[in-house]
Amino acid sequence: MELALLAAAYGAKPFAVSELPEIDWVAKVKRELTPVEAGRFFVYGSHDADKVPEGKIALMIEASMAFGTGHHGTTLGCLKALDRLDRAGVVGLNVADIGCGTAVLAMAAARIWPNAVLASDIDAVAVDVARANVAVNDLTGRVICLEAAGFANPKLKAAAPFDLVFANIRKGPLVELAGPMGAHVAPEGRAILSGLLNTQAEDVIAAYQAAGFDVETREEIGDWSTLTLLKHR
Repeated sequence: MELALLAAAYGAKPFAVSELPEIDWVAKVKRELTPVEAGRFFVYGSHDADKVPEGKIALMIEASMAFGTGHHGTTLGCLKALDRLDRAGVVGLNVADIGCGTAVLAMAAARIWPNAVLASDIDAVAVDVARANVAVNDLTGRVICLEAAGFANPKLKAAAPFDLVFANIRKGPLVELAGPMGAHVAPEGRAILSGLLNTQAEDVIAAYQAAGFDVETREEIGDWSTLTLLKHR
């Protein structure tokens, strides 16, 4: 009755009130969050721990407040790009993940290559989530999680130049990051970029070409593009 009076007082359109059945939303999300395969990588939640195929590189990621469970076309594209590089014989000895979210990309690199990986995010909550994921995957000390905007952290600056940097963020921040990326990636190093729509890819490519990169591969998954860029000598 009170809601109807409020609606009438403010000229709101008629509405209906329904009683929803009680739902265990956590269990529902887990049921719907199926494992993801990207090349040799297998990303799964703890509820699917018994489904990891033999021979896969397994990464356990729970749905959380940080981005990156592998289901989105951007994260999937980055994992597939990493798998392609590894299969081609590329070895990343100095790797960073800028805007790491869950740190799934940093952990994937740490699983296949020998050295520690730096993973940073501007969001303190994401950094906490990343650290928890790193611990659950037994990668403490192999993936170092930092709070930073772009490369603005002393540990990132000290570790540069990198031979591979991930940045799965958005078009605007990616374009802003082009100059710093050029300054922090070694000659013949690579950047794997995503978080951009297919319609935005050309703008991002232009910004990175101006910063000294060429397009090595471009993959579209649904509406989203993933770019692998090679830095000039």
